[in-house]
Amino acid sequence: MSIPRSVALERAAYTLTAPVLAAAPNLAPDGAVNTIVLLAGAAGVGGTLLAVKETEGTGRKIMRWSPAVSALAVDITAMTTPGWGWDVALAAAWAAAGSVIAPLSRTTRRRFRPALAAAPAPQLQPTPRPAPAPPSVGAHLDGDDFTRGVRHLWDRAGDPGQTTVVHVDRHPGTTHDFTMLLRATEPGRPITGLTEAAVAAAFGVPETDVVLRPVTRTAGREGGPGWLEVNVTPDTAERRRTKPTDAEWWADRIGAKGGPIPGSVFVKKVRDTQRQVTHYIAQVPDEMGAPRVNQHALAAALRTKYDEGRLFITVDGSQILVSLWDTSPLAQVFPATRELLTPDADGRWVTGYLGNGQPARNRVYTDRGAAHGLYVAPSGGGKTQLMALSVAADALYGAVVWLATEAPDEKTAALGRHTDRYGVGALYMVRLLRALDALMEIRGTMPWEDGQVHEWSGNAVGCPYRLLSAYLDEFLSAARHGDYGTEIMDLAERVSVKGRKYGIGIKVAGQSIYVQDGFTQLLCENLRENCIPIVLKVAPKKVTAMFTALGIPPEYIPEPLPRSFSPAEKGRIERVMRGEPEPPADSNTGGAGWIVEAKQPDVLRTLFMDFTAGIDDCFPDAVATLTDHEIRELQARELWFDWTEPPRPGEFGPEPADEDEDEDGSGGPRKSRSSRARQDEADRDPITSPRQALEAIKSLTGA
Repeated sequence: MSIPRSVALERAAYTLTAPVLAAAPNLAPDGAVNTIVLLAGAAGVGGTLLAVKETEGTGRKIMRWSPAVSALAVDITAMTTPGWGWDVALAAAWAAAGSVIAPLSRTTRRRFRPALAAAPAPQLQPTPRPAPAPPSVGAHLDGDDFTRGVRHLWDRAGDPGQTTVVHVDRHPGTTHDFTMLLRATEPGRPITGLTEAAVAAAFGVPETDVVLRPVTRTAGREGGPGWLEVNVTPDTAERRRTKPTDAEWWADRIGAKGGPIPGSVFVKKVRDTQRQVTHYIAQVPDEMGAPRVNQHALAAALRTKYDEGRLFITVDGSQILVSLWDTSPLAQVFPATRELLTPDADGRWVTGYLGNGQPARNRVYTDRGAAHGLYVAPSGGGKTQLMALSVAADALYGAVVWLATEAPDEKTAALGRHTDRYGVGALYMVRLLRALDALMEIRGTMPWEDGQVHEWSGNAVGCPYRLLSAYLDEFLSAARHGDYGTEIMDLAERVSVKGRKYGIGIKVAGQSIYVQDGFTQLLCENLRENCIPIVLKVAPKKVTAMFTALGIPPEYIPEPLPRSFSPAEKGRIERVMRGEPEPPADSNTGGAGWIVEAKQPDVLRTLFMDFTAGIDDCFPDAVATLTDHEIRELQARELWFDWTEPPRPGEFGPEPADEDEDEDGSGGPRKSRSSRARQDEADRDPITSPRQALEAIKSLTGA
């Protein structure tokens, strides 16, 4: 067997150096030759110490420095021992050891692994050839130019991770994309230390274009930690960045870790051209639980803003529907029609439309009996419009409708012409509630067609009375009235508890539902549990408190609605440069809010009833009334009369006698203090300024 040239030269160097190593310390300890030997040995010691401190290749580096270190030991021994005998013997042994082991030439070869000193020399075994890859992996490309180019670049990079390219599978339709199968250079050793960065550097691509995958054992090919599959896809990554498919865009921008809907997987995209909306359907794995949606981040990914009102998310279990409208559906006007307002067989009618385009429905009755109502909105929020829709739905169902409001206005008066009873003021409201309280007792004794008494239900047969809906507008203002407020609140609470069983529903409208503003806790709970609350145009700071009062869990409390759904006009920079004012904001959020049919509020826009053009088409021709029996029973209780007339003597308790007789001494009927105070209060002009308050005080004290 031929000896490598490097080994032959190294052995010759050991043979020639050994005599010098033995003679120099004895003949000229201070000579130049001996000094060179000492310096070389010192360098070997320093290199060995540095090798010990390093974590990789320590044994190999120590072996490289061992000839110089051992030569230093021989030289020092020769300098300190008398005679030549031991010096010659040590020098000869040094040369023999170097010639046999040849550490320098062997350790400079690539992938040298020094053997342990105590371990026996291993028996050389033929290196097994890597098992051939199956045809599906691309073994037919092992010898083409592309494969050789990949191997050349891998060898040029120094075989990162001490791996060998087994074969390369070029991706069809691309120029640079490929998958390569790597094996550890030393059989039986795992691949460690190979990173995406090392692979990317070898081929000059971004680190994000490299994916490392483990290799599973298959027929005809090994697997496990000694193998690795590497995908290098610069062409695909570039296309994905510039022209991604819908699924790729969703995975990178929406479903990625830290994205708006992390973990979600794209299902499909649907474009509704007629309604001008694009739907994205996605799903999250069941093991991830409920989807987590960051609406503001999702709006940014879809190139819109959350406060534009164009983006709506619907969650159904593990599925997610993202609806992106061309223009906000909440800025549209949906005219009210008799067809939409007529309740179906289940008592449901269309109140408006949700942000995702679905019709939002309310109801005139529930499975518990007559439905109550709760309408909350600030001034100008669309509360009267919403109440008008509900009144029309009840009337179209055939119900008797009563309406009381704390203060008159044009729309409420027009609405009152289509009701059985309509009036204004706290006095009217308390009389209406007294009649409702009595009707519960009256209806509780009215026999049905079968001769029995039953609780009212929507599918009742043989019921002797009609459904009755009583609307109380600006309820909280009336509930704070000095004379009648307490009774109004007590009666409303009582009707909310029992009225549903007798076909009596109470519909409360106001600007708040807070207990501290006048509601009792029981009234609020009864209304909430037996109706579908609707909240319109709530101020941003009140959204959390408002929905908390409605019993909505914190995780379902919605974001505040914007002040306008119209997109901002472009060209502001030009207007600033020209010194022009900004165009006025379009306040188009009246009738927009939330409907709370379940535990999660849904954004809606209510139907629009045009009072200017007339509302008669939305109502039936005839107005439903109470039965004759009910009216006779109310008359017997002195509760059925013109509720707009002044308080009757004794209507609100016994009339106490005045302390003083009339000034003329006629001895005629005297008014009670409460009646006189109420009359004086009605005659006085309202106090609207500090000056008027001061004059009123002076008139009372005679100053």
